[in-house]
Amino acid sequence: MPDLRSKLLLADAFHAPGCGRIETLTQALFAIDADGVIAALYRREAPGYAEALAAARASSVFVEWPRRQFLLPGFVDLHVHAPQYPQAGSGLDEPLEVWLNKYTFPLEARYADLDFAEAAYAALVGDLLANGTTTALYFATIHQQATRALADICLQRGQRALIGRVAMDNARFCPQAYRDASAQAAVEETRAFIDYVRAHPGNREGRVTPVITPRFLPACTDAALAGLGALALNCDCPVQTHASESDWEHGYALARHGVTDAASLDRFGLLGRRTVLAHGVHLTDADIDLVAARGASVAHCPASNAYFADAVFPLRRALAKGLHVGLGSDVAGGPSALMFDACRTAVLASRLLESGVDARRPAATRGGEAGARIDFREAFHLATAGGGAALDLPIGVFAPGYRFDAIRLDAEAPAGGVRLWDFDAAEQILQKIVYGATRANIAAVWVDGRAVA
Repeated sequence: MPDLRSKLLLADAFHAPGCGRIETLTQALFAIDADGVIAALYRREAPGYAEALAAARASSVFVEWPRRQFLLPGFVDLHVHAPQYPQAGSGLDEPLEVWLNKYTFPLEARYADLDFAEAAYAALVGDLLANGTTTALYFATIHQQATRALADICLQRGQRALIGRVAMDNARFCPQAYRDASAQAAVEETRAFIDYVRAHPGNREGRVTPVITPRFLPACTDAALAGLGALALNCDCPVQTHASESDWEHGYALARHGVTDAASLDRFGLLGRRTVLAHGVHLTDADIDLVAARGASVAHCPASNAYFADAVFPLRRALAKGLHVGLGSDVAGGPSALMFDACRTAVLASRLLESGVDARRPAATRGGEAGARIDFREAFHLATAGGGAALDLPIGVFAPGYRFDAIRLDAEAPAGGVRLWDFDAAEQILQKIVYGATRANIAAVWVDGRAVA
């Protein structure tokens, strides 16, 4: 696939700049500058389009795609446990607190072996790019060298990535073989990783961002949380953590601090505009108000929520309160690294929340939450523009000034899951793509106009 920097591209495109609002860009002309930014977008129905298209066709940098090849914004995955990729699809029969100690912590401890780490991370980043994930928010491990290797691989492969070295120092919860030696060590190692990424000679464009990452409240002492909160302020770094994921984890915060996760994180200075809270299933209405007031975001992870959260995230209620929300695969708590799967599961979960699930009860008394459902429009927005807004980055939308992070979707790929017919209207085509597309339909992927898959 060609590099599309400094190119003029004619293509059929879809994007969702507003939640629930799809825009079809039929035969749109994209002017992409040398830095991979959309410099101009000419819509077929806009004045001056014919003249711009004629000039483009006469240019040596003109590229035209055939019909049935659709341009989509690159996916934004707001929650990926990078070291857990080797265990994806396993151990999902256990509750969260058992799963962590039986499967996850022993696997993550293996990343002390740099050769193992590099092989696993290379496989993950390559697969995510091939799946159309152009931006990922990663949890790594406590290991400095392995976490640096993840940053190196993302830079080499061209993925936009936000990466956190995980801080976890609480001896009452974390196994001896896999934890920070002290709260001071957790903060100092976090600072060392921030410095490494910011000084990296291959990161002059800032495509990789360091993230302050207390794993979650059970894994961190108060001293570590306070130190990381101060570091977030001093370094102007994003923050990511888990919050109110399950009954067990939500209850732990209440028992330890007497307040919920969100309120506790706020006390430690860890809840701000650039904070992403994974899951948030058990956030109270007051929590949602607080998170929205701070401008923070939730990574909605519908697949892993089904396995570990004991409930369904109240997505519609959160959106109605002005909360920033994007989608996360939560590999490996979620078994699939394909964001189309996250979209489908988000729709499914919302419908179950609205209808209720106990068929023994009459529909009117089944216990559902009225108005909870979303459809493919909202899901597609969350996986693209919603994730970009959560990260406060100019991605996920096709508009001047936004980065050209994009997917070429081949609706006629023989091994793909999409079948179109002449009578399919524009939004129906996108609906079929969201519900049916597989990795085989993803023909090419660009980040900043560079071909990366």
